[in-house]
Amino acid sequence: MSQLVTGEAVVLQVRIARMPTRALACAIDVLVQGMALGLILSLVFGFLIGTDSSESLAAALIILTVLLVVVGYRLVMETLTRGRTLGKYILGLKVVRDDGSSIRFRHALVRTLMWFFVDFAPWFAASPGIVASLMNKEGKRIGDMVAGTVVIRERHQPMASPPLFVPSQLVQWAQSLELSQLPDDLANTARDYLARFVELDVAARAALGETLAFRFSELTAPAPPQPMIAPAFLSAVLAERRRRELIRLATARPAATGPFAAPTNPYAVPAGPFAPPSPYGAVPAAPAPTPFLPPPPPAAPARPATHNTQGWATPGSDSGWS
Repeated sequence: MSQLVTGEAVVLQVRIARMPTRALACAIDVLVQGMALGLILSLVFGFLIGTDSSESLAAALIILTVLLVVVGYRLVMETLTRGRTLGKYILGLKVVRDDGSSIRFRHALVRTLMWFFVDFAPWFAASPGIVASLMNKEGKRIGDMVAGTVVIRERHQPMASPPLFVPSQLVQWAQSLELSQLPDDLANTARDYLARFVELDVAARAALGETLAFRFSELTAPAPPQPMIAPAFLSAVLAERRRRELIRLATARPAATGPFAAPTNPYAVPAGPFAPPSPYGAVPAAPAPTPFLPPPPPAAPARPATHNTQGWATPGSDSGWS
Protein backbone atom coordinates (compact mmCIF):
# COMPACT_ATOMS: atom_id res chain seq x y z
CA MET A 1 0.00 0.00 0.00
CA SER A 2 1.08 3.57 -0.67
CA GLN A 3 -0.30 6.99 0.18
CA LEU A 4 -1.54 9.83 -2.02
CA VAL A 5 -2.21 13.27 -0.55
CA THR A 6 -5.12 15.16 -2.12
CA GLY A 7 -5.39 18.91 -2.51
CA GLU A 8 -7.42 19.01 0.74
CA ALA A 9 -4.52 17.34 2.61
CA VAL A 10 -6.42 14.04 2.85
CA VAL A 11 -4.25 10.93 2.87
CA LEU A 12 -5.58 8.15 0.61
CA GLN A 13 -4.38 4.57 0.85
CA VAL A 14 -3.86 3.13 -2.64
CA ARG A 15 -2.16 0.08 -4.12
CA ILE A 16 0.57 0.97 -6.60
CA ALA A 17 0.81 -1.08 -9.79
CA ARG A 18 4.23 -2.69 -10.15
CA MET A 19 6.29 -3.53 -13.19
CA PRO A 20 5.05 -7.10 -13.91
CA THR A 21 1.39 -6.05 -13.96
CA ARG A 22 2.12 -2.95 -16.02
CA ALA A 23 4.22 -4.99 -18.44
CA LEU A 24 1.34 -7.43 -18.98
CA ALA A 25 -1.07 -4.53 -19.59
CA CYS A 26 1.43 -3.02 -22.02
CA ALA A 27 1.71 -6.36 -23.85
CA ILE A 28 -2.07 -6.46 -24.30
CA ASP A 29 -2.05 -2.91 -25.65
CA VAL A 30 0.83 -3.69 -28.02
CA LEU A 31 -1.08 -6.74 -29.30
CA VAL A 32 -4.15 -4.61 -29.99
CA GLN A 33 -2.02 -1.95 -31.65
CA GLY A 34 -0.27 -4.56 -33.78
CA MET A 35 -3.57 -5.94 -35.04
CA ALA A 36 -4.88 -2.45 -35.82
CA LEU A 37 -1.59 -1.48 -37.46
CA GLY A 38 -1.57 -4.58 -39.68
CA LEU A 39 -5.13 -3.92 -40.82
CA ILE A 40 -4.52 -0.24 -41.58
CA LEU A 41 -1.18 -0.88 -43.32
CA SER A 42 -2.82 -3.47 -45.58
CA LEU A 43 -5.33 -0.84 -46.66
CA VAL A 44 -2.55 1.70 -47.17
CA PHE A 45 -0.51 -0.74 -49.27
CA GLY A 46 -3.56 -1.54 -51.35
CA PHE A 47 -4.08 2.17 -51.97
CA LEU A 48 -0.43 2.72 -52.90
CA ILE A 49 -0.35 -0.22 -55.28
CA GLY A 50 -3.61 0.80 -56.93
CA THR A 51 -2.52 4.41 -57.51
CA ASP A 52 1.14 3.68 -58.37
CA SER A 53 2.34 6.34 -55.92
CA SER A 54 5.92 7.50 -55.44
CA GLU A 55 8.25 6.06 -52.81
CA SER A 56 8.31 9.32 -50.82
CA LEU A 57 4.53 9.35 -50.55
CA ALA A 58 4.52 5.70 -49.54
CA ALA A 59 7.13 6.30 -46.82
CA ALA A 60 5.24 9.34 -45.50
CA LEU A 61 1.94 7.44 -45.31
CA ILE A 62 3.55 4.48 -43.55
CA ILE A 63 5.28 6.70 -40.95
CA LEU A 64 2.10 8.68 -40.38
CA THR A 65 0.08 5.47 -39.96
CA VAL A 66 2.54 4.07 -37.41
CA LEU A 67 2.53 7.30 -35.39
CA LEU A 68 -1.26 7.54 -35.41
CA VAL A 69 -1.71 3.97 -34.23
CA VAL A 70 1.12 3.83 -31.69
CA VAL A 71 0.73 7.33 -30.24
CA GLY A 72 -2.93 8.03 -31.00
CA TYR A 73 -4.21 4.82 -29.39
CA ARG A 74 -2.78 5.60 -25.96
CA LEU A 75 -3.55 9.30 -26.17
CA VAL A 76 -7.19 8.84 -27.13
CA MET A 77 -7.87 5.93 -24.78
CA GLU A 78 -6.34 7.53 -21.68
CA THR A 79 -8.05 10.85 -22.40
CA LEU A 80 -11.53 9.46 -22.98
CA THR A 81 -11.42 6.89 -20.17
CA ARG A 82 -9.57 9.14 -17.69
CA GLY A 83 -6.51 6.95 -17.35
CA ARG A 84 -7.25 3.54 -18.84
CA THR A 85 -6.26 1.67 -21.95
CA LEU A 86 -7.65 -1.71 -22.94
CA GLY A 87 -4.81 -3.53 -21.18
CA LYS A 88 -5.17 -1.47 -18.02
CA TYR A 89 -8.92 -2.01 -18.01
CA ILE A 90 -8.53 -5.79 -18.25
CA LEU A 91 -6.03 -5.89 -15.37
CA GLY A 92 -7.81 -3.32 -13.21
CA LEU A 93 -5.21 -0.54 -13.50
CA LYS A 94 -5.73 3.19 -13.79
CA VAL A 95 -3.50 6.23 -14.29
CA VAL A 96 -4.18 9.02 -11.79
CA ARG A 97 -2.46 12.25 -10.89
CA ASP A 98 -0.20 12.47 -7.86
CA ASP A 99 -3.10 13.83 -5.80
CA GLY A 100 -5.39 10.94 -6.76
CA SER A 101 -7.57 12.87 -9.23
CA SER A 102 -8.26 11.82 -12.83
CA ILE A 103 -5.83 12.72 -15.58
CA ARG A 104 -6.65 15.02 -18.47
CA PHE A 105 -5.51 15.44 -22.07
CA ARG A 106 -2.21 17.12 -21.20
CA HIS A 107 -1.21 14.32 -18.85
CA ALA A 108 -2.09 11.66 -21.42
CA LEU A 109 -0.16 13.56 -24.10
CA VAL A 110 3.00 13.88 -22.01
CA ARG A 111 2.86 10.23 -20.92
CA THR A 112 2.33 8.99 -24.49
CA LEU A 113 5.09 11.09 -26.04
CA MET A 114 7.57 10.13 -23.33
CA TRP A 115 6.56 6.46 -23.70
CA PHE A 116 7.29 6.50 -27.44
CA PHE A 117 10.35 8.78 -27.61
CA VAL A 118 12.11 8.12 -24.26
CA ASP A 119 10.88 5.26 -22.08
CA PHE A 120 10.73 2.53 -24.72
CA ALA A 121 12.32 4.23 -27.71
CA PRO A 122 14.10 1.75 -30.02
CA TRP A 123 17.19 4.00 -30.34
CA PHE A 124 18.13 3.49 -26.67
CA ALA A 125 20.31 0.49 -25.84
CA ALA A 126 18.20 -0.18 -22.70
CA SER A 127 14.65 0.81 -21.87
CA PRO A 128 14.93 3.81 -19.54
CA GLY A 129 11.28 3.40 -18.53
CA ILE A 130 11.89 -0.06 -17.06
CA VAL A 131 14.98 1.08 -15.17
CA ALA A 132 13.20 4.12 -13.76
CA SER A 133 10.16 2.08 -12.76
CA LEU A 134 12.28 -0.48 -10.90
CA MET A 135 14.20 2.23 -9.04
CA ASN A 136 11.19 4.38 -8.12
CA LYS A 137 9.27 3.45 -4.97
CA GLU A 138 5.95 4.27 -6.70
CA GLY A 139 6.84 2.37 -9.87
CA LYS A 140 6.93 5.51 -12.01
CA ARG A 141 8.56 5.55 -15.40
CA ILE A 142 10.04 8.74 -16.82
CA GLY A 143 6.75 9.69 -18.47
CA ASP A 144 4.95 9.45 -15.11
CA MET A 145 7.57 11.62 -13.43
CA VAL A 146 7.28 14.33 -16.08
CA ALA A 147 3.46 14.22 -16.23
CA GLY A 148 3.00 13.96 -12.45
CA THR A 149 1.02 10.71 -12.63
CA VAL A 150 1.08 7.27 -11.04
CA VAL A 151 -0.52 3.94 -12.00
CA ILE A 152 -2.64 2.32 -9.28
CA ARG A 153 -4.43 -1.02 -8.97
CA GLU A 154 -8.04 0.08 -8.85
CA ARG A 155 -9.72 -3.33 -8.85
CA HIS A 156 -8.21 -4.40 -5.52
CA GLN A 157 -9.51 -1.48 -3.50
CA PRO A 158 -13.31 -1.51 -3.75
CA MET A 159 -15.11 1.32 -2.03
CA ALA A 160 -18.01 0.24 0.13
CA SER A 161 -21.20 2.20 -0.01
CA PRO A 162 -21.34 4.50 3.04
CA PRO A 163 -24.02 3.74 5.65
CA LEU A 164 -26.41 6.65 5.12
CA PHE A 165 -29.20 7.13 7.67
CA VAL A 166 -31.23 9.77 9.49
CA PRO A 167 -31.72 9.53 13.27
CA SER A 168 -35.35 8.86 14.11
CA GLN A 169 -35.78 12.15 15.98
CA LEU A 170 -34.62 14.12 12.91
CA VAL A 171 -36.77 12.50 10.22
CA GLN A 172 -39.23 15.40 10.16
CA TRP A 173 -36.38 17.90 9.78
CA ALA A 174 -34.83 15.84 6.96
CA GLN A 175 -38.12 15.74 5.05
CA SER A 176 -38.31 19.54 5.17
CA LEU A 177 -34.82 20.07 3.72
CA GLU A 178 -34.37 22.19 0.60
CA LEU A 179 -31.85 20.27 -1.55
CA SER A 180 -32.30 21.82 -4.98
CA GLN A 181 -29.08 23.86 -4.65
CA LEU A 182 -26.91 20.88 -3.70
CA PRO A 183 -24.78 19.93 -6.75
CA ASP A 184 -24.05 16.35 -7.70
CA ASP A 185 -20.26 16.71 -7.55
CA LEU A 186 -20.37 18.01 -3.97
CA ALA A 187 -22.74 15.21 -2.96
CA ASN A 188 -20.44 12.63 -4.55
CA THR A 189 -17.45 14.13 -2.75
CA ALA A 190 -19.25 13.80 0.57
CA ARG A 191 -20.27 10.24 -0.26
CA ASP A 192 -16.65 9.33 -1.03
CA TYR A 193 -15.57 10.98 2.21
CA LEU A 194 -18.01 8.89 4.24
CA ALA A 195 -16.99 5.71 2.40
CA ARG A 196 -13.31 6.33 3.22
CA PHE A 197 -14.02 7.69 6.71
CA VAL A 198 -12.06 5.05 8.61
CA GLU A 199 -9.13 5.16 6.15
CA LEU A 200 -8.38 8.88 6.52
CA ASP A 201 -5.94 10.45 8.92
CA VAL A 202 -7.73 11.62 12.08
CA ALA A 203 -6.80 15.30 11.77
CA ALA A 204 -7.46 15.45 8.03
CA ARG A 205 -10.71 13.53 8.50
CA ALA A 206 -12.02 16.08 11.00
CA ALA A 207 -10.93 19.06 8.91
CA LEU A 208 -12.41 17.72 5.67
CA GLY A 209 -15.63 16.75 7.43
CA GLU A 210 -16.07 20.25 8.86
CA THR A 211 -15.35 21.79 5.46
CA LEU A 212 -17.91 19.61 3.68
CA ALA A 213 -20.50 20.16 6.43
CA PHE A 214 -20.04 23.93 6.15
CA ARG A 215 -20.54 23.82 2.37
CA PHE A 216 -23.61 21.62 2.82
CA SER A 217 -25.07 24.03 5.37
CA GLU A 218 -24.69 26.91 2.91
CA LEU A 219 -26.64 25.04 0.22
CA THR A 220 -29.35 23.42 2.34
CA ALA A 221 -32.04 24.74 4.68
CA PRO A 222 -33.22 24.68 7.40
CA ALA A 223 -30.42 23.99 9.86
CA PRO A 224 -30.73 20.87 12.03
CA PRO A 225 -32.76 21.44 15.22
CA GLN A 226 -29.97 20.06 17.40
CA PRO A 227 -26.14 20.00 17.14
CA MET A 228 -24.75 17.24 14.96
CA ILE A 229 -21.22 16.11 14.21
CA ALA A 230 -20.13 16.64 10.61
CA PRO A 231 -20.30 12.99 9.42
CA ALA A 232 -23.78 12.52 10.90
CA PHE A 233 -25.00 15.76 9.27
CA LEU A 234 -23.61 14.72 5.86
CA SER A 235 -25.10 11.25 6.24
CA ALA A 236 -28.54 12.63 7.08
CA VAL A 237 -28.58 15.01 4.11
CA LEU A 238 -27.38 12.33 1.69
CA ALA A 239 -29.91 9.83 3.06
CA GLU A 240 -32.77 12.27 2.47
CA ARG A 241 -31.41 13.00 -1.01
CA ARG A 242 -31.33 9.28 -1.76
CA ARG A 243 -34.89 8.83 -0.43
CA ARG A 244 -36.21 11.51 -2.77
CA GLU A 245 -34.34 9.99 -5.70
CA LEU A 246 -35.86 6.58 -4.96
CA ILE A 247 -39.32 8.15 -4.86
CA ARG A 248 -38.68 9.86 -8.19
CA LEU A 249 -37.55 6.60 -9.77
CA ALA A 250 -40.50 4.72 -8.28
CA THR A 251 -42.93 7.09 -9.98
CA ALA A 252 -41.18 6.58 -13.31
CA ARG A 253 -41.26 2.77 -13.33
CA PRO A 254 -43.07 -0.05 -11.55
CA ALA A 255 -41.92 -0.88 -8.07
CA ALA A 256 -39.33 -3.63 -7.90
CA THR A 257 -39.93 -6.78 -5.93
CA GLY A 258 -37.64 -9.47 -4.64
CA PRO A 259 -34.12 -9.15 -3.20
CA PHE A 260 -33.35 -5.97 -5.19
CA ALA A 261 -36.39 -4.00 -4.04
CA ALA A 262 -35.82 -0.66 -2.29
CA PRO A 263 -35.94 -0.80 1.52
CA THR A 264 -39.25 -0.03 3.15
CA ASN A 265 -37.69 2.54 5.46
CA PRO A 266 -35.11 4.64 3.56
CA TYR A 267 -33.90 6.21 6.81
CA ALA A 268 -33.01 2.90 8.42
CA VAL A 269 -29.38 2.07 9.20
CA PRO A 270 -28.15 -0.55 6.71
CA ALA A 271 -28.10 -4.04 8.20
CA GLY A 272 -27.18 -7.53 7.13
CA PRO A 273 -23.96 -9.51 6.78
CA PHE A 274 -22.69 -7.39 3.86
CA ALA A 275 -23.50 -3.95 5.28
CA PRO A 276 -20.42 -1.79 6.02
CA PRO A 277 -19.89 -0.84 9.66
CA SER A 278 -21.05 2.63 10.59
CA PRO A 279 -18.21 4.88 11.80
CA TYR A 280 -20.69 7.10 13.67
CA GLY A 281 -22.15 4.45 15.98
CA ALA A 282 -25.33 2.48 15.57
CA VAL A 283 -28.66 4.26 15.78
CA PRO A 284 -31.03 2.35 18.08
CA ALA A 285 -33.87 0.88 16.12
CA ALA A 286 -37.39 1.71 17.22
CA PRO A 287 -39.36 -1.26 18.57
CA ALA A 288 -41.66 -2.80 16.04
CA PRO A 289 -45.30 -1.84 16.69
CA THR A 290 -47.58 -4.59 17.85
CA PRO A 291 -50.01 -5.37 15.05
CA PHE A 292 -53.67 -4.83 15.84
CA LEU A 293 -55.61 -8.04 15.74
CA PRO A 294 -59.43 -7.85 15.87
CA PRO A 295 -61.06 -10.08 18.45
CA PRO A 296 -62.16 -13.43 17.07
CA PRO A 297 -65.87 -13.71 16.23
CA PRO A 298 -68.00 -15.64 18.76
CA ALA A 299 -68.29 -19.30 17.98
CA ALA A 300 -71.66 -20.42 16.61
CA PRO A 301 -73.57 -22.75 18.89
CA ALA A 302 -73.06 -26.34 17.93
CA ARG A 303 -76.12 -28.03 16.45
CA PRO A 304 -76.72 -31.70 17.09
CA ALA A 305 -75.67 -33.88 14.24
CA THR A 306 -78.45 -35.84 12.56
CA HIS A 307 -78.14 -39.15 10.84
CA ASN A 308 -79.63 -40.40 7.64
CA THR A 309 -81.21 -43.77 7.19
CA GLN A 310 -77.85 -45.35 6.47
CA GLY A 311 -76.43 -44.03 9.74
CA TRP A 312 -74.02 -41.42 8.29
CA ALA A 313 -73.66 -38.28 10.27
CA THR A 314 -74.67 -35.12 8.41
CA PRO A 315 -73.23 -32.14 10.35
CA GLY A 316 -75.26 -28.97 9.94
CA SER A 317 -78.30 -30.75 8.73
CA ASP A 318 -81.61 -30.19 10.49
CA SER A 319 -83.41 -33.19 9.08
CA GLY A 320 -82.51 -36.73 8.20
CA TRP A 321 -82.53 -38.29 4.85
CA SER A 322 -85.68 -40.00 3.72
